[in-house]
Amino acid sequence: MKKTNAMYIMRKKNDAEKHRFSIADILTILRMAGTLVLAFLHPLSLAFFWVYALTGLTDVLDGWIARRTHTASEFGARLDSIADLMFYAVMLLRIFPVLWRTLPESIWYAVAGIVLVRLAAYLTAAVKCRKFPSLHTYLNKLTGMAVFLVPFLLMTQYAGVYCWAVCAVAAAAALEELAIHLLKTNDSADIKSIFQ
Repeated sequence: MKKTNAMYIMRKKNDAEKHRFSIADILTILRMAGTLVLAFLHPLSLAFFWVYALTGLTDVLDGWIARRTHTASEFGARLDSIADLMFYAVMLLRIFPVLWRTLPESIWYAVAGIVLVRLAAYLTAAVKCRKFPSLHTYLNKLTGMAVFLVPFLLMTQYAGVYCWAVCAVAAAAALEELAIHLLKTNDSADIKSIFQ
């Protein structure tokens, strides 16, 4: 057992030492820097929207460039996940208070339900696979894009309707991810849809 663990650790160390930073990795690091800048900008200000849009653009481009240039790596995927978590944390601190004041109370019950389903999916994956696979399904990508657009629509008359539509897509994505983890017996990290 100790020999297997030592071999695994050595392989991971060798993989990390071999990694060369790619353009995609640099874009991900730029997204991290932009996220840090967002933490200090006034929400929904012009400067905030510019930096917010640029961080979104780097999020789209880094994966696309990594696939096109064949530089996708485990390191890059982990860096992307860290950048995503940073971005969500900053948005929680900066945008959530604005959303809380703007959106109706009933929408927060829907959000709480979606979070519970998402947590159930993660717990299921952790128990079955003994790791935390964050699936990049089509519905999860659509949810991410829809959530990203919320601040741009927040001050319009369509904010409430749009946020309910986002909740519907997010609920479908969370249910799909839970179903994938429940129904699939092998590692499901590369699955893009429940129908795959």
